[in-house]
Amino acid sequence: MLGLRPAELAVYEVLVDSYQLGLDELCPAAGLAEHVVRTALRSLTELGFVHQVDGLHTAVAPDVALAAYFLRREDDLRRERLLAGALQVRYERAAGVRAPADLVEVVHGAEAISRRADQVMRTARHEVRFVDKPPYAKAPTSLHPVEEELLRRGVRFRGIYERRALELHDLRADLEMGLSLGEEARVVATAPTKMILADSHLGLIPLYSTETTLESAVIVHRSALLDSLGALFAKLWDDAVPLSLPGQPASTEVSIADARLLALLATGLPDRSIAKQLGLSYRTYQRRLHRLMDELGAQTRFQAGLRAAARGARSLLPPQLPE
Repeated sequence: MLGLRPAELAVYEVLVDSYQLGLDELCPAAGLAEHVVRTALRSLTELGFVHQVDGLHTAVAPDVALAAYFLRREDDLRRERLLAGALQVRYERAAGVRAPADLVEVVHGAEAISRRADQVMRTARHEVRFVDKPPYAKAPTSLHPVEEELLRRGVRFRGIYERRALELHDLRADLEMGLSLGEEARVVATAPTKMILADSHLGLIPLYSTETTLESAVIVHRSALLDSLGALFAKLWDDAVPLSLPGQPASTEVSIADARLLALLATGLPDRSIAKQLGLSYRTYQRRLHRLMDELGAQTRFQAGLRAAARGARSLLPPQLPE
């Protein structure tokens, strides 16, 4: 911590609390042997954290001592960033002459796949694009912590959800949370594969999976294959239906509960799945849906969607997905 070893930090903290102590008082206060304290004091003096006057050791004010430390760290970080940039250039230059077999890495096992997915996303500086469909290495019960971290940092997220995937995500803790932080989401009836793309330099797609488990995946480096995955994502994105949920800026004519219902209707989810996502019994859901259709003067669910959109119901309802 603060560039100090544990013994040095312990001695400095004692002096900060006591302001000035002699060696005889400092050793028991820090709970350290005399030779350890002497070594720590020499180092702290050299680093500018402590000075000695008339045999008494005094802490240098933290704002003064740490200002110099932070300046040193900024210099170190600047040099490290320059080195990282140079290494990246060298890596990309070498990648251009890789053998085709080196352009992909195979990862086995759910835990390893989950770990590599985190690593792939963390390499993004501008945008993460993903296609979400079952199966999952980890159950999607809440917003992925890496996505939350990157969204707060300003990295753009665009996600395409297969309709079936919406039934497995938590509506409020996952989907609405992501959208409230800036994720852009769309829905398709079926997706050919799941994928994660970090900017235009790295991707991850399943290699082999069953209905319930993701057994192996492929990390794809910059190549024509990665470009093709980007083109596939762009085509799916153009054909998908925007997913808009409460919490996004728009009209407030419709209540949040009704807005959620209408948004899920627009995705084409079955009624029972919508009722489950909303935490309603099927009978209660049906009553709410029919009441909403009556208020909108609609005879069908699709018509309800069109009329709600026309009245500014949070821009929730683009055309229905094809079956």
